[in-house]
Amino acid sequence: MIIQVCIGSACHLKGSYKVIQTLKGLIEAEGLEDQVILKSSFCLGACSGAVSIQVDENPVEPLHPEEVIRFFENRVKGVTQREIHRV
Repeated sequence: MIIQVCIGSACHLKGSYKVIQTLKGLIEAEGLEDQVILKSSFCLGACSGAVSIQVDENPVEPLHPEEVIRFFENRVKGVTQREIHRV
């Protein structure tokens, strides 16, 4: 899984650094470094929402810094655990 977090001007002002730091900590705490690649990206084209993120090739979605843990539990941790059980 590849997660891209926008670090362009608008997203930076809306908390992209906090989003990245929180995701990085959660990925490390869960031992998912081999399954989740966290990248920064300049402008993902959705500047009007919160911090823009993209998961794999899925469309960009807004993510507020206070929603990161919920996002991680639902979209990252759940998916990576299902992939582990398939093997």
